[in-house]
Amino acid sequence: MFCAVYKSLKKQQTYLYIEKKDDFSKVPASLIELMGAKELVMLVPKRPTKDFASVKIDAIEAAFKEQGYYLQIPPPPENYLKQHLAAQAKAKNQ
Repeated sequence: MFCAVYKSLKKQQTYLYIEKKDDFSKVPASLIELMGAKELVMLVPKRPTKDFASVKIDAIEAAFKEQGYYLQIPPPPENYLKQHLAAQAKAKNQ
């Protein structure tokens, strides 16, 4: 069995994994609207042999069992200014 992975054409680096191709019946309408237009990017085995780059297989399986879909969103942007100021403060206190 395979699951379908769609990318949002509205939200960068946002992917929706669903159990059946083109079956969005388990996905809330508000999420469908938020994602906007979607493009099928791949079909993957429901139980791949290894994790994806930034997604754990166990997380996908758990989400399918709980809600029927998995939403992959990008990590929040790093705050380089905050990191720099923290490093300066640490160096100053040493």
